[in-house]
Amino acid sequence: MLIALLFVLGTVSCTLFLAVNGLYSASDDVIELTPTNFNKEVIQSDSLWLVEFYAPWCGHCQRLTPEWKKAATALKGVVKVGAVDADKHQSLGGQYGVRGFPTIKIFGANKNKAEDYQGGRTSEAIVDAALSALRSLVKDRLSGRSGGYSSGRQSRESGGGDKKDVIELTDDSFDKNVINSDDVWMVEFYAPWCGHCKNLEPEWAAAATEVKEQTKGKVKLAAVDATVNQMLASRYGIRGFPTIKIFQKGEDPVDYDGGRTRSDIVARALDLFSDNAPPPELLEITSEDVLKTTCDAHQLCIISVLPHILDTGASGRNSYLDVMLKMAEKYKKKMWGWLWTEAGAQSDLESSLGIGGFGYPAMAAINARKMKFALLKGSFSEQGINEFLRELSVGRGSTAPVGGGAFPKIYTVEPWDGKDGELPVEDDIDLSDVDLDDWDKDEL
Repeated sequence: MLIALLFVLGTVSCTLFLAVNGLYSASDDVIELTPTNFNKEVIQSDSLWLVEFYAPWCGHCQRLTPEWKKAATALKGVVKVGAVDADKHQSLGGQYGVRGFPTIKIFGANKNKAEDYQGGRTSEAIVDAALSALRSLVKDRLSGRSGGYSSGRQSRESGGGDKKDVIELTDDSFDKNVINSDDVWMVEFYAPWCGHCKNLEPEWAAAATEVKEQTKGKVKLAAVDATVNQMLASRYGIRGFPTIKIFQKGEDPVDYDGGRTRSDIVARALDLFSDNAPPPELLEITSEDVLKTTCDAHQLCIISVLPHILDTGASGRNSYLDVMLKMAEKYKKKMWGWLWTEAGAQSDLESSLGIGGFGYPAMAAINARKMKFALLKGSFSEQGINEFLRELSVGRGSTAPVGGGAFPKIYTVEPWDGKDGELPVEDDIDLSDVDLDDWDKDEL
């Protein structure tokens, strides 16, 4: 009896474990996608793909799952329907700018420019959007605008236009461009006759364009013909082809030993970009423009309300700002916005976030797109804030709608001058005309 009970409990716990850690199984018509198979299945495919980026713990994703499965079954053989566990495969989600769950993207004619799906979350709406995208794809092909993925098997001498963002380097140009640069460089050393190099070429070219866009040119992909530029090949000990090396200012070059697909290369480039990016700027809310520009441009904006300067002085305020700067550095890969204001300076904003009157310093994280926020419940310290932000980064923590459903009036204020505060000067009262003796008699 005990053994049977343990067996049942073990089965239940296993089922629960699977439910939490994956929303789809091999028996579904939804194709599970990972960094290993994404390039081959999606990017190099002639098919139209609908891909959901999800997190197993996400309630919205869980509600979408049965509708996504129904749509996949209805579209079977017509449109491919896939799913990426972006919580597990964060590099793949980051590669496509996934900032929330679920995110659905349509990979049509041009696989390197996926479109965001903005439709409803029912199987009917999903199928309608898929068929509409498929109709556009077929019309483009009929008119000769294929726009599809190019195998890129042509040699570098063929002049193909898909490698426009790969920078060709030589013995003469290498040091000026790479060694003296503040940017990060990923450099492929190749030989024109090398088969592996030819296979890598379209992946390298596609990655170069995507990396240029996502890092604003701060990470560059380059190529060196090592059979022509033998000085460079000798200098860096190139013994086989292709060899890829990473160059960062002030550091010795290191070998890239990752995968050779576009997604692998882009993921590594984005990691390098994040590691070398400066921490985000910490701005004081001095106007509506500062708030809206920061919050609209980032997935989350972290707002601190610090005590009045008369309560802390400059040293106390700077200690709070130092904590925020350290947290901004720690979470810079999240690319959040960071703001602060003085208690009472933006009273309407405080009210909309359930802050105000007491409890300073306070902190709120706002999703401006959804107009929802979460409040720091722990201490305003490195440990307390780190725990708060860590929960947010994995989608946990309770949220509430911003009061009024929109940002309230933001007042234009003078920025803090970095000094201790001063009490307002009171007007002197002239008592020369007052007969204090008579006043005392009247009072008595």
